[in-house]
Amino acid sequence: MSRPLGRLQVALLFLGLACAALPFADLGWGRTDPAAALLRMMGQAVSPNFAAIEAIGSTLASTIAFAVAGVAFGAGAGFLMAPFWARRGVRIASVALRSVHELFWALVLMQVFGIAPLTGVLAIALPYAGIFAKVFAEQIEDGPKGPPRAAPPRSDALSVFLWVRFPLVRADMQSYVLYRMECALRSSAVLGFIGLPTLGFQLDTFFKQGQYAEASAILLIYIALIATLRHWLRWRAALVWLGGALIWLAALKHPPMGSGALWRFLSQDLVPAPLRKGEGLARLADWLGSLLRHEALPGLWSTLVLGQIALALTGLLAIIGFGAIVPRVVGWGRYPGHLLLVTLRSMPEYILGYLFLQLFGHSMLPAILALGLHNGAIIAHLLGREAQSLSSLHRRDAPGGVNLLLYELVPRLFARFVALCLYRWEIILRETAVLGILGVATLGFYIDSAMAELRLDRMAVLLIVTGLMTAGVDALSRHLRRRIDPAGNGPLIAASC
Repeated sequence: MSRPLGRLQVALLFLGLACAALPFADLGWGRTDPAAALLRMMGQAVSPNFAAIEAIGSTLASTIAFAVAGVAFGAGAGFLMAPFWARRGVRIASVALRSVHELFWALVLMQVFGIAPLTGVLAIALPYAGIFAKVFAEQIEDGPKGPPRAAPPRSDALSVFLWVRFPLVRADMQSYVLYRMECALRSSAVLGFIGLPTLGFQLDTFFKQGQYAEASAILLIYIALIATLRHWLRWRAALVWLGGALIWLAALKHPPMGSGALWRFLSQDLVPAPLRKGEGLARLADWLGSLLRHEALPGLWSTLVLGQIALALTGLLAIIGFGAIVPRVVGWGRYPGHLLLVTLRSMPEYILGYLFLQLFGHSMLPAILALGLHNGAIIAHLLGREAQSLSSLHRRDAPGGVNLLLYELVPRLFARFVALCLYRWEIILRETAVLGILGVATLGFYIDSAMAELRLDRMAVLLIVTGLMTAGVDALSRHLRRRIDPAGNGPLIAASC
């Protein structure tokens, strides 16, 4: 059996890798005076202009409808896959689905369905199906096994799952589905940046026009939507929400696509150009080699460099910031701490990156800040909740403040902290790739360029490289988590979006 790794050893290793990546990162900014841009932006943002927002009700309804439908179909598909998780084909399908970001799925599906409701629903449902299958399978595996003789002899695996295993984990599954809705609302908003009628579409328009008061109003509405999710979305009303979402999406108008778009996409657009032109395997090898040398490998290198630095920033912000919501550490200061963490974890990395892009111009800096702040807030929130439970067990006259934080909470939560960072590693790289659409030369940049040039065969190869990268990092992350703590660190599904 392999020897467990030290948690501090792993943390220092990743910090060292981030420092080694710094010389290869473009951390400059293209704007001559980002402070002036920030002041101009904040000057308008403090006075949000809600009156200028047109059709906010329909935009908000579309944002919710895409999220509800995407989660419903994704959860349904994941539920059907979970009982068969032991089969390699199911695991491979799950990895393939969840390794491609929702935004990339949307860009691909637009080539077939256009800017249609089906594009948005499937863009969320497909990767979420892979995520739900993995999480549901883990919940089944870690949950109670049930009475050994609860099922009749020679019962098939599906019957045992439905009548013995599922009732014992149903509450956990339902809780995760509701939690996943928060992630879906972020995904739905981001889909607006490519033309779907969600909040992101209006946000993109206001930013491009420099209307920061209107953009601030959209962001406040969006944050309020996320923050109140648990109050307006209840499991017992799930069918009502799903029915309303489907009716709303069916009524949305969209430009029709020509007949045969799917067949043309599969039989022509995705076929490598040399094969499409009948140039033979030798020319195909040259084409593929050129694509890998000039786009895939440079994009992969930039993705890994950016992701490693963002992971280190995530860890630093999380370990420094989780005490900001612990009453025994900061007292009344926990209220602004909660507000800050809720705001940062509610904002998708893509939107944060878009904001920082307005300040610093095109470089890796906006992406690093966006990834670090968002993921750091997620981990800080999770650690803070556990720290509150730990500190509540102390006597009232026990030390608090910085002493409690440094000598009690950090040592006891450090293993959890490292596990959460490793869990977020694959997610950070997945988001790093898609932030290339904003102009950073990651894999997403080359995928977006291929899409803009309608070279969909090149896009397909780059998406495969992206999927292999995220799947490989996910496997390495699981291996390191097992080496750090072979007994397990408890469920980490709350860190999965």
